[in-house]
Amino acid sequence: MKRLLLSLCLLVFISSYSKAQNLHTIKGRTIDTASTTLLSGTSVAVLNAKDSTLVKFTRTAENGSFELSGIKNGKFILLVSYPKYADFVDHFTLDSTTQVKDYGKINLTGMAKILADVIIKGNRTAIKIKGDTTEFDPKAYNIEPNSKVEDLLKQFPGFQIDKDGKITAQGKTVPKVLVDGEEFFGDDPTLVTKNLRADMVESVQLYDKASDQASFTGIDDGEKTKTLNIKLKEDKKNGYFGKVQGGYGTKDFYQGQAMFNKFWGKKKFSAYGILGNNGTVGLGWDDRDKYGGSGGMTMTDDGGMYFSYGGGDDFDSYDGRYNGQGLPVARTGGLHFDNKWNKDKESLNTNYKIGSIRVKGDRNSISQNNLTSGIQNSNSDESYDNDMFKQKLDATYEIKIDTTLTMKVNIDGALKKSNTSSRFKTSTTGENDILLNSSDRTISNEADDQNFNMNVLLTKKLKKKGRTLSLNLNQSINKNNTEGYLNSENKRRIVETGVIVDSLTNQRKVNDITNNAFKLNVAYTEPLSKTLTVILNYGLTSMNGKSDRRSFNKSGSGNYDVLDTLYSNNFELNQLINQGGAIFNYKKGKTVVNFGSKFSGVNFKQEDVYHNKTYIRNFVNYMPQASYQYRFSQQKSFRLSYNGNTNQPSLDQLQPVRVNNDPFNVVIGNQDLRPSFRSNINANYNSYKVLTNQSIWLSGSYSFTSNPIVSDVTTDNVGKSTFKYVNFNDKMQTNFYLYGQISRKIKVLDMNVGLNVDANGNSSYNFITTDLVRNLNNTKNYTYGGGLNISKYKEKSYSFYSRFGPTYNMSRVSVGRNSDGWGLAGYISGNVQLPGKIEISTDGDYQYNGKTQVLTESFKRFIWNAALTKKFFKSENLKFSLSVNDILNQNVGFDRSASNTTISQSSYTTIQRYFMFSLSWDFSKMGGGVKTQK
Repeated sequence: MKRLLLSLCLLVFISSYSKAQNLHTIKGRTIDTASTTLLSGTSVAVLNAKDSTLVKFTRTAENGSFELSGIKNGKFILLVSYPKYADFVDHFTLDSTTQVKDYGKINLTGMAKILADVIIKGNRTAIKIKGDTTEFDPKAYNIEPNSKVEDLLKQFPGFQIDKDGKITAQGKTVPKVLVDGEEFFGDDPTLVTKNLRADMVESVQLYDKASDQASFTGIDDGEKTKTLNIKLKEDKKNGYFGKVQGGYGTKDFYQGQAMFNKFWGKKKFSAYGILGNNGTVGLGWDDRDKYGGSGGMTMTDDGGMYFSYGGGDDFDSYDGRYNGQGLPVARTGGLHFDNKWNKDKESLNTNYKIGSIRVKGDRNSISQNNLTSGIQNSNSDESYDNDMFKQKLDATYEIKIDTTLTMKVNIDGALKKSNTSSRFKTSTTGENDILLNSSDRTISNEADDQNFNMNVLLTKKLKKKGRTLSLNLNQSINKNNTEGYLNSENKRRIVETGVIVDSLTNQRKVNDITNNAFKLNVAYTEPLSKTLTVILNYGLTSMNGKSDRRSFNKSGSGNYDVLDTLYSNNFELNQLINQGGAIFNYKKGKTVVNFGSKFSGVNFKQEDVYHNKTYIRNFVNYMPQASYQYRFSQQKSFRLSYNGNTNQPSLDQLQPVRVNNDPFNVVIGNQDLRPSFRSNINANYNSYKVLTNQSIWLSGSYSFTSNPIVSDVTTDNVGKSTFKYVNFNDKMQTNFYLYGQISRKIKVLDMNVGLNVDANGNSSYNFITTDLVRNLNNTKNYTYGGGLNISKYKEKSYSFYSRFGPTYNMSRVSVGRNSDGWGLAGYISGNVQLPGKIEISTDGDYQYNGKTQVLTESFKRFIWNAALTKKFFKSENLKFSLSVNDILNQNVGFDRSASNTTISQSSYTTIQRYFMFSLSWDFSKMGGGVKTQK
């Protein structure tokens, strides 16, 4: 009997304990958004999500707090109500992973404020501003059947999308597009915007994406990327959709494209392929190498340097991107998969890309160098044939080990093989068109690249609220092996005798470059009070590299086996970097303030193996930062920030690698260079009024550099220029940028109208020496512009969008001649829907560059495209099109630039007029059945 009673007691205890474990507590505090007043007596109700029956009810205490306990597992609705305030409603789920649901502060907005600041159109708010995030609701815009995300974005105020799909939002380029917060093929936003259907989108968010560490700590570290996040509707996350398109045209232009997407639950699988020679590349190569740049080395954020290749050495490095110059042939494809499982505690995101691109073309450049000794005119003709094949695999795995500990692992690797061939014919003349020098050179090379990167981020929330610890580990390995040939015939005039002297170069060149880096970074956050938090940071970096560049002349046997020691270099590099800093974060009400600094000490040692020399340099980088943000309301905010950083001289400036591919432009080093310091101030303001559908964006920046490193150029009387870098203490270099836009809907005309203004410029210095006379030159380049954009949409009838405006460019130099001129740019697109499911669409891009004091001829072109499309079936998902590219045949490659005393103008090969017939099919089966928008 005793055993039976004990067993019953134990059973009752276990049952009670189990039930207690499945009971939950909900708590929070209500507050007035505008006045931050605590709202006592607020009604708080928990409803059953299934049938809206009441589960629990209470009212808030005098301090606005509330607590509801004894709630079982399930799906619920929290309803918070207060007289003359808008209700707060939230759907939530309680399960075994959450014992306490803490809402913290629940901000309630007064109805008077809502009526003044917000009106819901069609029960939807077109734009919401949440701190640094601007959210657009697609339901407030027009979505045609089978239209893509790109068509939706074009309707958003402050957005511009060019013919290649490049996105500009609020005056800045958007390089990253996410889908439900996840990477989707990584670095090519157009794969999302041109293929994802607009009717699948629940909302679109625009924000500055912080680094993983900053996202975890909530404290800004200054690393941000303008990002779009496409959030999908829940009923569009099951099924498949895609597109198949093919076309052939005159002049043998062709295009083929296919994409398949399957979403089921939390899994996404996508595959695509693109083949064509009409400029549709569809694969971003922005990650072509992690440390690319011109010259022998580049700097990293913590002050480290990497050996790089291309640009400044003997070879022309081709990065695989198509920028509108030349005639391309692209073959690209890729696979994507991502998934979440284990109650979203684990996730995996993988991408594989493979592709080749070949670009052939010609380019002619003319330039004028305005010197105190006279004018020198140069002419250059270039023909090139560049080919590259690349494949890349990346994966991101994240696991929430428990409620406080998370690990995220990123791995990516790439293999690249490129073949390039270029021929240059250049000549420089002086007064009376007398030849000063000329060069005829051919450069060809084959390059193999291997890149590997691994990053591990561990984040831990400690017991005290707001106290966190994170550890970041990174390993990168980059290798480049290049082999090529330089053949050059150079001529120069001896001024005293007028005799032309020839020199020949015929060499084989071999480059072997390796970079290794290991980085460790620890960040610790500590709440000093309810409003003030500090983040302490320490980083350790170990880097080493090897750059072996050899040049070989021909021997008597005809083989390239005679080492040219003058133009051969073998450098070994070792660096140890210690970085530390503290950033303070103050948050109270509508105000957020960040301030602090980082310091990095760099021990730099480089050995010149061939010449048995060692270069040692120890320096400290200083990186202060501060920001202030004030949120007036949900639809209006202001931000002001400052960032400073020390800029160390690069190896190119201290000790450049000697090259002989261009004997008339030579760089020499300066071991006495000191660092410069750059300060940058940014300000942003945004506001949206739903009552008038009016949006305002204002942004600006100003930077100034003290003790700048400037070029010191000596040009002789036969056009040879020798470049050296020096510090200039007397003046500061400056840069500025301003952008403003206002957009609103004109109800009478039922159209959206926007007005924007922008300005940017810089003031820089350099020294110019001619005829043994050294002059200080101040170059000022300023560009001012403005524009008007108009758009209108009439359902199942027509739509159009246009933007146009003038520009004024100022190029002022203290040594030489000024070059100021007007410009005008415009873009228009539209479509008309005719009976019989026929649509006519067109777009045009106009450019005008006026005469200047130096360039005495104006330039203008209008690139006009049009298409006639017949749609089939009820869903209109099968289309046959006849399109014309560049109807007026005016797509002439052209650009102008000004730098110091030199004014340059170029023309180049580009794709011109052709006709194309194409057929496209959009297919879809979503949400368990075929979904067709009517």
